[in-house]
Amino acid sequence: MPLFRRSSHQPAAPEDQAESTDPSGKGRATPKRKEAEAARKARVKPPRTRKEAAKVVRQKRYEERTKMREAMDTGDDRYLPARDRGKVRGFVRNFVDARYNVAEFLLPLLVVILLLSFLQTEWAVFTLFGLWIVTIIGTLLDTIYLILRVRRELKQRFPDESTRGCMPYAVLRSTQLRRFRMPKPQVKRGEKIA
Repeated sequence: MPLFRRSSHQPAAPEDQAESTDPSGKGRATPKRKEAEAARKARVKPPRTRKEAAKVVRQKRYEERTKMREAMDTGDDRYLPARDRGKVRGFVRNFVDARYNVAEFLLPLLVVILLLSFLQTEWAVFTLFGLWIVTIIGTLLDTIYLILRVRRELKQRFPDESTRGCMPYAVLRSTQLRRFRMPKPQVKRGEKIA
């Protein structure tokens, strides 16, 4: 009678069969310690020289900038810069982009005023002065109206969120020509903001 041995005529234990049919496993064998350590060292392996380290840092920075640039085009909130991230800032962007702003035409109007200032005729001087006054007053009134509307909408839609810095953000965005705004506008002019 053998003491610590299985007798040869007994069938295999049912536990061994149950292990192979269990579908709840991870689907692959557990790696040996040697394999796991080698894989971990390969991932964490530091660069040998300063040049290699700088190259790795440059590559990571390039990848981050690429993701950020793509997010600026698509509006993906995960990769936007911190100043543009969040649902409050997204709402402010959409609010400004959905309306016509007098301030966005400020730069082209100032270029026209500059060109008219080279003319020395009497009508050009009067036109220049009138256009200058209308441009400045129109921009100020539209900016004040924008600030009041954005503030009211933010209080209604985001009462518990921090809206710090949203008014200057809205004003700066409204002064840019729509084509050159970054992140790119995600709504059409006149579209209702949900």
